[in-house]
Amino acid sequence: MTELKLTLVVACALVDADKRVLLAQRPPGKSLAGLWEFPGGKMEPGERPETTLIRELQEEIGITVAEPCLAPLTFASHTYESFHLLMPLYICRRWEGQAIAREGQTLAWVRPQKLRDYPMPAADIPLIPHLMDLLM
Repeated sequence: MTELKLTLVVACALVDADKRVLLAQRPPGKSLAGLWEFPGGKMEPGERPETTLIRELQEEIGITVAEPCLAPLTFASHTYESFHLLMPLYICRRWEGQAIAREGQTLAWVRPQKLRDYPMPAADIPLIPHLMDLLM
């Protein structure tokens, strides 16, 4: 059996005052282009998940998040063809700044019951019921 590389990615469900969740559409040229996902990114060696999220949310959508505002919610564990993804999902309800697409992606604020209407990577789909339970 071939051993798959383990890839650690951390994601965040940003929830606004109307209980909508922010999704980002992967831009053309990236793997899984066109699919919608929760903002976040790969952890750098030696980096903690919270530090990764704070950095990625600033880089990707221009918001500032304080670590105490990040709460772990659940995680995804999914085997893709060439790697295994382990992805903690945090929830965040407080941040500074306005979410803007800084990397060519499209952003959408989505009501929890509409999350399934957005095509997502396979690893993200099992996260939806956890968000619906929390927000509905």
